[in-house]
Amino acid sequence: MKRYGNLYSQIVSFENIIIAAKKAQRSKRFRENVLAFNDNLEAELAKLKEELVIKNYQPGNYRIFYIKEPKTRMISAAPYRDRVVHHALCNVIAPLIEPIFIADSYANRVGFGTHRALHRFIQFARSSRYVLQCDIQKYFPSIDHEILKSLIYRKIKCPDTLWLIDTIIDNSNEQLPVFEYFNGDNLLTPLQRRRGLPVGNLTSQFFANVYLNGFDHFVKEKLKVKKYLRYVDDFALFSDDWEFLAEARLAVEEYLAQLRLKIHQIKSQLFETKHGPNFVGFRILPDCIRVRTENLRRARRRLRKMQSPDLFL
Repeated sequence: MKRYGNLYSQIVSFENIIIAAKKAQRSKRFRENVLAFNDNLEAELAKLKEELVIKNYQPGNYRIFYIKEPKTRMISAAPYRDRVVHHALCNVIAPLIEPIFIADSYANRVGFGTHRALHRFIQFARSSRYVLQCDIQKYFPSIDHEILKSLIYRKIKCPDTLWLIDTIIDNSNEQLPVFEYFNGDNLLTPLQRRRGLPVGNLTSQFFANVYLNGFDHFVKEKLKVKKYLRYVDDFALFSDDWEFLAEARLAVEEYLAQLRLKIHQIKSQLFETKHGPNFVGFRILPDCIRVRTENLRRARRRLRKMQSPDLFL
């Protein structure tokens, strides 16, 4: 496997940092923190570049808030200058690592997304009798820092770039608590291992794909599942053979345990596709596609909120 070196000069180049700043402010340029940064843009970017070059850059504190859609998620918003750094890093390393991802991994990738994932899911569901649909339990809070770094080190050997990656990972804020035990653990292991990535970071989204890339290849190449796709922590295996998928589930759980991950035992089910599996907010039936009821309720609540007279006061 090829490992990449001599990347840091590209990451900290002023041209790359300017591009990163433009990406970081998309759809956010009129927010107070972005306006304040842009008010003295050249000086701010020059200072950020200097901190990265001499390696005394230190990420700031996250702003934390919660959303419910439908399950509660903790979102961690990094300071704007840190988001610029995240884009600067991903501008360089993402194109190098992206080619190793399977074609049917759809989340947080340019040119992929929910619509392509839904179209592929429909193809698989309507050409297969059974689906094994799984959800990884508390995925982002469960990502193990030591394992993640080892996976990244397999592709990147530039010491300075690895320093920046380690700095971003090590400064992840505390996530929702996860206490799971795996083979070989002692009583204190879940407390001793650093884990969890902030959901709101661009780097977290990219690292989340890196973390499960080996798993994707395992399902496709070792288990020989021809119809498989993943969107973040939701994935599905399709087949006309019930026993094949039942055995695949056991292998999936065993592999994920190596990553210190577990699938949600209630949400992860093996059933006939004719019953209509749910995926990215839709229910896929043999003859039609329906928006999930909870999504309709949420859309109505948002619409009522937008129509509220208080919005214009």
